[in-house]
Amino acid sequence: MSSRARNKLSARQVATLTKPNVYSDGGGLYLRVRTSGRSWFFIGTLNGKRFELGLGNALDVSLAKARERATEIRTMLIDGLDPRTERAKAKAMAKVTEAPVVTFGSFAMDLVDDIEEGFKNPKHRQQWRNTLKTHAEPLLALPIDQVTTEKILEVLQPIWLSKAETASRLRGRIERVLDAAKVKGLRTGENPARGRGHLDLLLPKRSKASVRHHPALPFSKIATFMKNLRGRTAVAARALEFTILTAARSGEARGMTWGEVDLNEKLWTVPANRMKAQAQHEVPLSDPAVEILQAMKEEGLKAEDYVFPAPRGGSLSDMALSQLLKRMEYSHITVHGFRSTFRDWAGEKTQFGREEIEMALAHTVASSVERAYRRGRALEKRRELMAAWSQYCSQPASDEK
Repeated sequence: MSSRARNKLSARQVATLTKPNVYSDGGGLYLRVRTSGRSWFFIGTLNGKRFELGLGNALDVSLAKARERATEIRTMLIDGLDPRTERAKAKAMAKVTEAPVVTFGSFAMDLVDDIEEGFKNPKHRQQWRNTLKTHAEPLLALPIDQVTTEKILEVLQPIWLSKAETASRLRGRIERVLDAAKVKGLRTGENPARGRGHLDLLLPKRSKASVRHHPALPFSKIATFMKNLRGRTAVAARALEFTILTAARSGEARGMTWGEVDLNEKLWTVPANRMKAQAQHEVPLSDPAVEILQAMKEEGLKAEDYVFPAPRGGSLSDMALSQLLKRMEYSHITVHGFRSTFRDWAGEKTQFGREEIEMALAHTVASSVERAYRRGRALEKRRELMAAWSQYCSQPASDEK
C-alpha cells in the first residue's frame, strides 16, 4: 500500500468522531467507533488469510502511537512473521522478567517525599498527600502502569462540579505523578490525566459562575516585578519571564519544544493540540523573548526537547512557577493573572485594537470580519504590540506611575 493512502485521519477527528462506524487511516489501520468508546485495530493478510489484531483503546493510545504499532505489524508481515505470535512471545517474555509491582499510591508518596523540599509551606506538603489519599483512593492500590483514563474519571467525576478547585488540583497532581512515572520508565504512552484535549472532552463543562478569576499584578508594578525576576537564575524564572513577555498561558510555555521555535523569523508556533481553542497559534517574539531563548539553547538539542526543562527531566510543572512567585513574596497573584496584567495594559495604555489584543491572548474571535482580519496584517500588528509590551516591562522601575 502506498504512503499516500495512509494517515487519512487527524487527531481532532479521532477525538470528536461519534457516529458508530469503522474509519480507515490507511495501511491496514482502523478506528472502530462504538457508543461505548473508540478502539484501534489492524487488518492484515498472512499466508493468504485475513486476520484482525486489536491495538488498544483510543483514549489511551494516541493516533501517533497507533500508527507506530501498525508500522511494526507491517514490518513483521514483510519479514514473514505472524504479529499475533510475536505479541504472545513478548507477553511471555515480559512475565518472566516482570519487575516488582509499583502501585500508584506508593510511587505518589515517594514522589512527594522527593519534591517536598520545594514546598515552602508545610501545609502544602500535607495537602498533596491528603488530596491523593482522600479523593484518589481507588487509584492507590493500582499498579502505576494500569492507571487509565476510565480509572481517573472514576475519581474526578463525583467532585468535578461540586468541588471544582479540589478536582482541578487533584487532576493536576495525578498528571504529575504519572509524568514522573513515565520518566522513571514505569509507564509508556500519553498521560491519561492530561486535561486539555483529553479529560476536558469527557468531563462536564463547568458553568461560568464557577470559574475563578485569577488574581493579577497591576500593570503599573510589572517593571519592578520583572527586574526582580531577571535577577533569578533558575529555569523556572526564565520560563515565567518568557510567559509574561509572550502573554501566553503557563502550559503553552512550559510545554514548548525547540521544534516550535524559529529564531530567525522570531516566531513561536504552538500546535493546535496544545492550545485551549484547538487551533494553531503563532506568537511573534520580541527581542527580549528571543534573548531568553538564545540563552536557553544549547548544542545537541533536538526538536522534541523542552525549551524550559524540569531539573529531573520532562517539562516544568505549573507548581514550579507558582512556588517561584511565593519565594518572590508574590503569593497573592497567580501565573495566569499576568495575562490580565497584559490585557489591562494594552487596553488602557496603548492604541492597539481589540482584535490584536484578543489574538495575542489566543482568544477565539467571534465575527467573520474579525476572523478575516487574522488573515491580513494581524501578525505584524501583533509583533508591534508585543514589542511595546516588552519595552514597557523593561522600563526603569522608577518610571512607573
